[in-house]
Amino acid sequence: MIELEGVPELIDPVMVAAFEGWNDAGDAASTAVGHLDREWKGEVFAALDAEDYYDFQVNRPTVWLDGGARKIVWPTTRLSVVRVGGEKPRDLVLVRGIEPSMRWRSFCNEILGFAHELGVEMVVILGALLGDTPHTRPVPVSGVTSDADLARTMDLEETRYEGPTGIVGILQEACTHAGVPAVSLWAAVPHYVSQPPNPKATLALLNRLEDLIGLRIPLGELAEDARAWQLGVDQLAAEDSEVAEYVQSLEEARDTAELPEASGEAIAREFERYLRRRDGGPGQAPGGHATETGSGTGEGPGPYLRDTSGPGPGPGRGKPPRAPRPGPPGQESSAGPDSPAGPGSEKDKDMESGPDGEPGKGTGDDEDSSED
Repeated sequence: MIELEGVPELIDPVMVAAFEGWNDAGDAASTAVGHLDREWKGEVFAALDAEDYYDFQVNRPTVWLDGGARKIVWPTTRLSVVRVGGEKPRDLVLVRGIEPSMRWRSFCNEILGFAHELGVEMVVILGALLGDTPHTRPVPVSGVTSDADLARTMDLEETRYEGPTGIVGILQEACTHAGVPAVSLWAAVPHYVSQPPNPKATLALLNRLEDLIGLRIPLGELAEDARAWQLGVDQLAAEDSEVAEYVQSLEEARDTAELPEASGEAIAREFERYLRRRDGGPGQAPGGHATETGSGTGEGPGPYLRDTSGPGPGPGRGKPPRAPRPGPPGQESSAGPDSPAGPGSEKDKDMESGPDGEPGKGTGDDEDSSED
């Protein structure tokens, strides 16, 4: 039995999860959840026992100094809660951690136990995969689910993937079997510039999440970071004629594939987002600032239980990485986001596919980005 002392009754809660590692190309997914946690000042209320799920020779603990005292931060998964203010406030339960090394079924059951106790209405899991997508175009984001009814009502794709899977796929299936609506959002990251960070892919995931749950998400400096990242990769690609030629071939293939669909739903979705931001839509408190409870201001319920193990490591912001020289088009092998050399794999950075594991699906149907 999970007891959540100090956590107030939540309003229409949605759980948003991301895990570093295999299903997190360019650290795009974990950075997106970290952004939500920072912008809405999430309060950590629980952390899973690291001894149960992690191999410390694979994910090593780190040592840091706190006023001269040495402390250890163990690799784990933490849960925090934020309350998004506005006319219709609602709560988000944020789950951020590292893909576990062992006992995946127990890991998922523990997260589902928190979801049940907190009354979570839907679970959204963010992921990122490597794909044949040019960095100069909007980042493709695909929304998939194992629930046929949810696929119809929310205009999502019903997953058809077969093959090896990561913790994102396992958690989604666990939610489905437990009767909890679950959606996975996948951003396609260019395989020729896969090193983190990738603010453009993070921004695309947040835009798609915003549409899915109907909340306005404060983006901070992400739009500016995404533009700087693209300009940096443009400059690096221009220095290598082979890379520039390869990017051009990806652009042509992408534009040709999308030409018949360059209207309708995509345009309507962007226009709706523009209106929502212009009018200060859901999730924005008066004065243009998101609000949260348990922040020590004396407003709202009491403080949440905090994790006292110290600040966990998080992906930093760096300069755009240098693009490695890709091989000629056609030499890449296909694999899904759950394949043995899928997103985040250091063994083979040019393996790609879509969330259903079908070659060529890495471009997805939904495109969300600040770039056009």
